[in-house]
Amino acid sequence: MNKVENNQVTISGEIISGFEFSHEIFGEGFYTAELSTVRISERSDIIPIMVSNRLVAVNEDWKGQVVRINGQFRSYSKHEENKNRLALSVFATEFETWTDDGERRPNDENEIFLDGYICKEPIYRKTPLGREIADFLLAVRRAYGKSDCIPCICWGRNAIFASGLEIGTHIKVEGRIQSREYRKKISETEFETRTTYEVSISKIELVEEP
Repeated sequence: MNKVENNQVTISGEIISGFEFSHEIFGEGFYTAELSTVRISERSDIIPIMVSNRLVAVNEDWKGQVVRINGQFRSYSKHEENKNRLALSVFATEFETWTDDGERRPNDENEIFLDGYICKEPIYRKTPLGREIADFLLAVRRAYGKSDCIPCICWGRNAIFASGLEIGTHIKVEGRIQSREYRKKISETEFETRTTYEVSISKIELVEEP
């Protein structure tokens, strides 16, 4: 399979931060910003995006601009507090803006398709109200022998199905990228609010290996 086809994201919304330098590869600079995308429920997810300075004029003021991005959901290891932490962002391959010319702003999009392999055993549990949840890590192959490790979460019947899958199982999933806050204990008396990102799965399919 084409390595781009196994990791596809379409997301739109409002940029709510300036672009910050991330890293450079062979003279090409990459920059990050935050995108607010609104769900049908009207709750917003704040999603990190990454763009090349060859694709976007990163020195301009983009805050408040509505954009639509096609790309991939990528992971990388970020060194923090003397250990490595999984960091995630939407890597833009196409970037277009919406111009307010009197037309109604389109509804925000947030769609992702992944084709990969389970690389961490699914964890199944129930909420206090009895709702079934399962989460796992999905390894999605990238070019040059690399892989992106994507946290995924599913509910109900999908959670029951995912709970029975083993490490190395080949699956395809569809869903949306979501942000979620949690409290990290940093001392006996101190907690810090952090944000994690994951794919909320609406469809999961087992891929039969030849």
